[in-house]
Amino acid sequence: MHPSDDRRYIGFLISDVARQMRGAFDRRVRRLGLTRAQWQVLSLLHHRPGASQTELAELLEVERATAGRMIDRLERKNWVERRADAADRRINRLFLTTEARDVQSDMGRIAEDMMDDAMGSLAADEQDLLADMMERMKARLQSMATRTNGGDAPDKVSLMTETLP
Repeated sequence: MHPSDDRRYIGFLISDVARQMRGAFDRRVRRLGLTRAQWQVLSLLHHRPGASQTELAELLEVERATAGRMIDRLERKNWVERRADAADRRINRLFLTTEARDVQSDMGRIAEDMMDDAMGSLAADEQDLLADMMERMKARLQSMATRTNGGDAPDKVSLMTETLP
């Protein structure tokens, strides 16, 4: 494999497949009235109920004010509620509403169907092999990031990818 052949260059392929998957998911959740930013927030809060606005901004890799505007919009849709932190009243903890949990369930089904469609050209053993290889690559990259950032915390990308549908 020659790196100049973009069709076979693994970094390009991984990036392009991820981009295509996000686009396919965006199109499928549009009927739920969700933008990419909104489904990312809902997914993060589904996996990390009680995250603060600051934590959410870090996970999304956006400014705190941008995260605040996202939360405001989701709160107006009755999908997110802010609750004061018991130990520090200056911090609001974010939680999905019952309505948002229903939307999250729909998102989960859509994600599962999309993955079935995307992986449909691979045999079951190929799907398992691909998942195993990607998990090993992810673990290695996380290990490299932990060594790079001094082992203080997992990198933001690993936190984000663990939460997406």
